Amino acid sequence: MLLASELSEQGFAIVPGVLDQAACEALRVLLGDADGAGTRGLLRMPEVMQLAQSLLADLVRPHLPVKPIPVRGIYFDKRPGTNWLVAWHQDLTLSVKERVEVRGFGPWSVKEGVPHVQPPVDCLEQMLTVRLHLDDADSANGALRVLPGTHQLGRLNTEDIQKCRETHEEVFCEAQVGDALLMRPLLLHASSRSMSERRRRVLHIEFAGFDLPAPLEWHEGLGP
Repeated sequence: MLLASELSEQGFAIVPGVLDQAACEALRVLLGDADGAGTRGLLRMPEVMQLAQSLLADLVRPHLPVKPIPVRGIYFDKRPGTNWLVAWHQDLTLSVKERVEVRGFGPWSVKEGVPHVQPPVDCLEQMLTVRLHLDDADSANGALRVLPGTHQLGRLNTEDIQKCRETHEEVFCEAQVGDALLMRPLLLHASSRSMSERRRRVLHIEFAGFDLPAPLEWHEGLGP
């Protein structure tokens, strides 16, 4: 109940000890070094999809209206030589197999050759992201920063985001190896460049609690 309350009111929650040290090390070995800031298409890896459909799906099931569908996987690897910052934003797009015009879906964009589309807000409200930490994350090595409660404000423009920065106090989502951060896509979040030599590796899996309207299809997800 406490986790559900946190997600409802704050838009995020940290679940400690989802994976043990051995499981995290196995994932670090499997994933290696990310391509640039992050490697996309991770659900194509059988080991990642199996984890998403079992342990992680069980974690998010109570917080989505139907059985969770894993729909996108990204591996972020912030390390010396591959360091970046991310400005305040919401996660507003879905990755799909091909561009098909469907009422209520748009605008469109392309990322690394993959079509992305903004769905209606009510779809985003039926999604939940799991960020599985493969290293300790804190303010020194670029832990995620969030503005609690902003997931309740719908889709925000640039001016709205600036106002939220003035009215909401940011929180660092500090986590230990094996902890999972659950986050609503509409929650405003950002991250700073790492000021540490320590790596900050995160396996980011997005879950949907709805099916796409035909003929749209998920780029990675296998469906329910």
